[in-house]
Formats: sequence, C-alpha cells, structure tokens
Amino acid sequence: MIPHGAVADERADWAWCCARAAGDVASGSADQAIVCCWTGTGASIAANKVPGVRAALCADAATADGARRWNDANVLAISLRLTSAPLLGEILDAWFAGSPSLDEGDQANIAYLSQMEN
Repeated sequence: MIPHGAVADERADWAWCCARAAGDVASGSADQAIVCCWTGTGASIAANKVPGVRAALCADAATADGARRWNDANVLAISLRLTSAPLLGEILDAWFAGSPSLDEGDQANIAYLSQMEN
C-alpha cells in the first residue's frame, strides 16, 4: 500500500493526491489505486489525466465489476458523499474480485484506449 493525501506527509488536495496515486499505477509501482473526493468526479478526472490510467467512478458493485471486466480499469474512484461503509465493502469486493475480460472485442476496446493516448 502506498498512501497519499491526508494519510501521507504531502499535499492532501484531491487533484494532487489522486494524480500521485494514478502515477504509481502508470509507473508500475502499484497495480491499482483507489482515489476519492466528495463526488468522486474530480478524483476520476485527475487520475485519468495520467497516461496509462483507466479510472472508473463506481457507485455500486456492479459498476465496479464491469469497470474491471470490460474496461480493464486500474484506478477505482469513489464518492465520499454517496458511499456508505457497507456499500464501500461491496464495491471493493467486486473491484478486487474482478479481472479483465478475455473477449476479443473487449480487448480491442481497451487497446484502442491506449492508442488514443499516443
């Protein structure tokens, strides 16, 4: 685990800490990251500015599962406003149990996202 923001000795504003967490994924220091802010939107935007990151704002377990399966999302964005502790548990369980689809069409979509970054 690589802490950032309020739990680390660094700038805690969402844009800075979410970008650093996403940078850990892009650099290979971390396989995945979890970022959050009040709505989750800013956290996902900041993370998605980092090349190689596919951040998904997930408000439920089904979305988290789909983000891992169909998008090979590597950063989970969470809304602090909407996410209760029990719901967070469901989202995290789905996220960590998920894996990328091996379907050729899904893989082509993921590859195209990488091409768009270049």
